[in-house]
Amino acid sequence: MDWMAWTLPTAIFFGVIAALLITFTVLAIKFPETPRVGILRIETTRGDRLFITLLGSAFLNLAWLGIVGANQPYALILCLIYAAAVFRWV
Repeated sequence: MDWMAWTLPTAIFFGVIAALLITFTVLAIKFPETPRVGILRIETTRGDRLFITLLGSAFLNLAWLGIVGANQPYALILCLIYAAAVFRWV
């Protein structure tokens, strides 16, 4: 795997994404859900909300990096708050 220049943070990032996808797949099989309508007024499932969370978190991190430039752990806290809001109200 040297050709990919993996670093520990990169490996952890992709490992967490893989674990989330596996977890959500198992949840969908064991506990099927019906789509619900949230604040966006569109029907979303758990997988849709996960995608919205990941996409929004990417933009939040890029904005944080562009505006603040450092202290990315604080951006992670912001992303966790954003994720909780998406899964609660979207």
